[in-house]
Amino acid sequence: MEQIAGLGIFGLIVGIFILLIIILYYIPVGLWFSALVSDVRISLLQLFLMRFRKVPPSVIVRAMIEGTKAGLVLNRDELEAHFLAGGHVEKVVHALVSAQKANIELSFKMATAIDLAGRDVFQAVQMSVNPKVIDTPPVAAVAKDGIQLICKARVTVRANIKQLVGGAGEETVLARVGEGIVSSIGSSHTHKAVLENPDSISKVVLGKGLDAGTAFEILSIDIADIDIGKNIGAGLQMDQAEADKNIAQAKAEERRAMAVALEQEMKAKAQEARAKVIDAEAQIPMAIAEAFRNGNLGIMDYMKYKNIMADTSMRESISNEEQNKKKK
Repeated sequence: MEQIAGLGIFGLIVGIFILLIIILYYIPVGLWFSALVSDVRISLLQLFLMRFRKVPPSVIVRAMIEGTKAGLVLNRDELEAHFLAGGHVEKVVHALVSAQKANIELSFKMATAIDLAGRDVFQAVQMSVNPKVIDTPPVAAVAKDGIQLICKARVTVRANIKQLVGGAGEETVLARVGEGIVSSIGSSHTHKAVLENPDSISKVVLGKGLDAGTAFEILSIDIADIDIGKNIGAGLQMDQAEADKNIAQAKAEERRAMAVALEQEMKAKAQEARAKVIDAEAQIPMAIAEAFRNGNLGIMDYMKYKNIMADTSMRESISNEEQNKKKK
């Protein structure tokens, strides 16, 4: 009986201990006391109900303690609503405290909007206090004399709190700075002028207001390095000369082809004419015979014709011999 009674007392103690743990989990007395000694007014009932609203009481209490000690007036319902919306309560409170210490105007509504937009609001406040330096990638541009310059710049920016929601990011700033560098170098008459006065690039780029519509304010643009690249102008002239040469060759080839075609056509016409002559000569004996039969040609006329043919043949033979002697 004594053993049974001892087991019953032990079970009762264990049950009370488990019940106490459950009560302390759902009713965080320690957090309530910490809030009380920190002048944060929050009831045990609200801490108990936070468990059922799926809100960690420790996150809300720590945030309210931090804000109260920094002199901020925070609303518990707004903190819970921001947490349930997927926001980072601790970062928002850190940002509000940092902004207050740095005399930066930042409301709770603005801070939560920036946080829900996916930006790190605490880092943004820090960037407003300590500007950030962004190194641009190498930007290649060509001056009017055709020389390519490769420029690297360092852009000093600080966060623009009012433009963090809906403002463009670092990529847009770098793209605009690169565009400004290309425009500034391209408007220079010679690359030597750019090398002599690299600050002229910074002045031109800064004057364009490249930070409009972005989440940053450009404080300065410093040219870190300028290297001379290729002679783009000479290369383009060489390419143009090569293209002109190819065009001239094509036109010459076209004229040669036309000349060859014309020559072939003339040869064909000459052969056709020669064929007609041969055909006409073949018909001469037939015509002579027909003239004999009809009495239109006498024997003496025929003999004169033969003498003329023989004389013509002799003269052609003599002419050919003289030409051969001249060639030799």
